[in-house]
Amino acid sequence: MSHSNPVRHLLSLNDVTDEELYALVRRSHEYARGTLQPNGPLAGRVVGTYFRTTSTRTRTAFSVGALRLGAQLVAYGSGDLQENTGEAAIDTGRVLGMMLDGLVARTSAGADELRTMASWNSMSVVNAMTEDEHPTQAITDLSAMLTALGRLEGLRVLYVGEGNNTAAALALALPRYRGAELHLRTPAGYGLPQPALNRAAEYATAHQALVEENHHMDGLPDEVDVVYTTRWQTTGTTKDDPDWRQTFSPFRVDSVLMKRYPSAVFMHDLPAHRGEEVDADVLDGERSIAFQQAAHKLYGAMGVLEWCLAGLPQ
Repeated sequence: MSHSNPVRHLLSLNDVTDEELYALVRRSHEYARGTLQPNGPLAGRVVGTYFRTTSTRTRTAFSVGALRLGAQLVAYGSGDLQENTGEAAIDTGRVLGMMLDGLVARTSAGADELRTMASWNSMSVVNAMTEDEHPTQAITDLSAMLTALGRLEGLRVLYVGEGNNTAAALALALPRYRGAELHLRTPAGYGLPQPALNRAAEYATAHQALVEENHHMDGLPDEVDVVYTTRWQTTGTTKDDPDWRQTFSPFRVDSVLMKRYPSAVFMHDLPAHRGEEVDADVLDGERSIAFQQAAHKLYGAMGVLEWCLAGLPQ
């Protein structure tokens, strides 16, 4: 496909500069506030969505976002493409790039498949979640935090639960804001991958921020602005340990934990399982912004699609 702008991909937050991340978050925030209205920047473009694992919010957000920005949409189910019969990802990407302007894809594996598809640079490829990172979730989360709390610099976040792809993305994004703090409390054996932690530490050093991970709930920070959790059974994964729920039980977000932080909001990337990672009175309570956060999925998707396909925002 011919493009008036260089092809951009969003495969990992490590691939974007600080300024690009800030611009993406600001764009999402502007859409959320209603201060920015789409004016058809993707008119004439065709976007494909390819979700090999389940998705409610991300798939809907990118589908609706593409339509609202003026693009047309082609949706592929998990069994629709010839990859399922053995076609190489590089061949799939080459052919799709001859017909599509962009592909939003979710896999149950790492990002290598998406990088292979993107290697032709003939269409933009967006990582809508892989095993190791959920980059568009972090853009959604930062936009929701900015909308709810008015700032990202100096923001203090307590993340409780599995060190999954959502946690990894948050760790690769939040410490790029000066003075921000990310306190990760993850069960032993279920922490963040070391490469993500190492990269997050580099961002923290560069921006006078803090990222720390502990595998217990002792010695929690005195004050935080956000308490964040995710489902214990990450989409598309299973756990080998039959007693894993017992390992996770101290990491439930309940009213006792929230009372430690009377001014903090609660966030969850959804779907949620009330009574497991979070109690119902927290998820459905007045300090929960989990469903406003879900609405930000659309705004984040619109910002990402503009950036990848139209060169916006600058």
